[in-house]
Amino acid sequence: MADPTSYRPRTGEIPTNPGVYRFRDEHKRVIYVGKAKNLRSRLTSYFASPATLQPKTRTMVHTAASVEWTVVGSELEAIQLEYTWIKEFSPRFNIMFRDDKSYPYLAVTMSEKFPRVQVMRGERRKGTKYFGPFYPAKAIRETVDTLLRVFPVRTCSNGVFNRAVATGRPCLLGYIDKCSAPCVGRISPEDHKALAAEFCAFMGGEAGRFISALEKKMAAAVAELDYEAAARYRDDIAALKRVFERNAVVLSEDTDADVFAMSEDELEAAVQVFHVRGGRIRGQRGWVVEKVEDQTRADFIEHLLQQVYGDGEGPDRIPRQVLLPAEPENAAELEEWLRGLRGSRMEIRVPKRGDKAALLATVQENADQALALHKSRRAGDITTRSAGLQQLQDALGLPVALLRIECYDISHVQGTNVVASMVVVEDGLPKKSDYRRFSITGDAARDDTASMYDVISRRFRNYLADQAAAKQPAPADSAGAASEVLADTTTPAPRTKFAYPPNLVVVDGGPPQVAAASRALADLGISDIYVVGLAKRLEEVWLPDDEFPVILPRSSEGLYLLQRVRDEAHRFAISYHRQKRGKSMTVSLLDEIQGLGPAKSKALLKHFGSAKRLKAAGVEDLQQVPGIGPALAVSIRSQLDAASAGDGAGGQAPAVNMTTGEILES
Repeated sequence: MADPTSYRPRTGEIPTNPGVYRFRDEHKRVIYVGKAKNLRSRLTSYFASPATLQPKTRTMVHTAASVEWTVVGSELEAIQLEYTWIKEFSPRFNIMFRDDKSYPYLAVTMSEKFPRVQVMRGERRKGTKYFGPFYPAKAIRETVDTLLRVFPVRTCSNGVFNRAVATGRPCLLGYIDKCSAPCVGRISPEDHKALAAEFCAFMGGEAGRFISALEKKMAAAVAELDYEAAARYRDDIAALKRVFERNAVVLSEDTDADVFAMSEDELEAAVQVFHVRGGRIRGQRGWVVEKVEDQTRADFIEHLLQQVYGDGEGPDRIPRQVLLPAEPENAAELEEWLRGLRGSRMEIRVPKRGDKAALLATVQENADQALALHKSRRAGDITTRSAGLQQLQDALGLPVALLRIECYDISHVQGTNVVASMVVVEDGLPKKSDYRRFSITGDAARDDTASMYDVISRRFRNYLADQAAAKQPAPADSAGAASEVLADTTTPAPRTKFAYPPNLVVVDGGPPQVAAASRALADLGISDIYVVGLAKRLEEVWLPDDEFPVILPRSSEGLYLLQRVRDEAHRFAISYHRQKRGKSMTVSLLDEIQGLGPAKSKALLKHFGSAKRLKAAGVEDLQQVPGIGPALAVSIRSQLDAASAGDGAGGQAPAVNMTTGEILES
């Protein structure tokens, strides 16, 4: 495991041009590829204090042993080169949206003597008609099975077809009337090709014509008292309507679009896409991925489109429209790149109203549900939770069951606004009502070990105080005598917020943090609570006074439980740190602006809610705040711009980027 400072390039050596960069491990394997408008600004952010990085980013920079970059001429070239390298190297730390399968299409081989209906993937073939894409493949097979009742087109492979020709016996589908059996001459090649053309016409959107024709035939059969034929027509009509309803029209019939939506938290993101072809939803697809960096939605969507459409499966993979919940940062360059892949015009849009916006809301609901299901599936499985708790207890050699686990994490930016979090897991599930947060000041804020000692001491001093309060004797009655019923006992006081002790304390860190937590418990005379630390580099588990860590298998449910608790503590600490830092930054920022008094500063803070949103506000946005006129809005905007220019100078990556509002976070 490399120390990032050992390979950190000098700030002055990194160009400020747009470009693409690669992190390599000690074996020279590429483990991460990224691009940036300003290489210096982006790369220096990776070498900030490890506490300021996201968990997966922190792991990546400690796994890497070197970093290199390539300057390009434009952002379009950066998009193309980044995608090329991701496809070539498959870096382990890049978000990967693709699976090992391409989109399934319904194909009809009209160029053959006896056309065949089949599910096909990959490159398109000449003389074959395609419908789709459909996802999952099960849906398209159900559609084909239903349509074969009305359009009994051949579906068998060439091998099966040739054997039937040689033996003079059709396959099972021929016997159950789901194939017209051209292999044994039940239908001529011309008639079979006409039947396949009708199948294509139905899939192409002409369902109404075929349903009307069957309804007329059913009425004629009833008039002739041929009720058996009428019943067959009735069932055929029902089959076609089932397929027709399954592919209901949601947009105008000339609409070919992919509709994307995403739901995210600090650690993971769920993406859903609906494929609309000819105005009908032909398929649905989704991914749940870990987030490497604290990316904006725009950056995340840009990487999503690169990987979904850039795998070279043919221009028909890219529709005429791509509907998104947010516009990518490099939307124009990305659109130009996709047009080049498609070979014709296409557009990227963010629908705001109408049917497309309504469909986007539906896709968003699916994404929200997918992320919630992913989070709860492993955490909510009692068998998995029990296995994880038992594995953890056995690996650590603890004599007690882990009914309650508490995890602590410290968060700050370069030693300022130091805070800590305490999250609680009972029976493997988070108990958010017991979450606590701590503000750390004075000498305790000088480093992480001092902060950890302070937090553990405060938490368990409260525990001892609550325990002592619970053992106080019952109060005397109005006559001054204790209650006869409780004369020889004590009255248990209501449990307070720190009254329940954990079986295991987990700290985010290695031996120094573990030693600090153990020392705090020992100084309080507590010996029945066990302490471990989870180090981020190799996900090692450290015990107090042990020379070597405990290494849990990467696929271990016990390790997954520890990681989930640690990441939750990290998330909770970051949330509090952002809140605390945001208030102080906003107040200090407003204090520096001339012409603002306390009332108008308060109004600005209430309207925008954060320093980042205030710094991004335009003159018209500022004028929407009560008491801010045109002249004052222009003055505020110019002073914000001046402050941004001053804070961004110097070549070093600042803790707060005043130009973009991006803040290096812990």
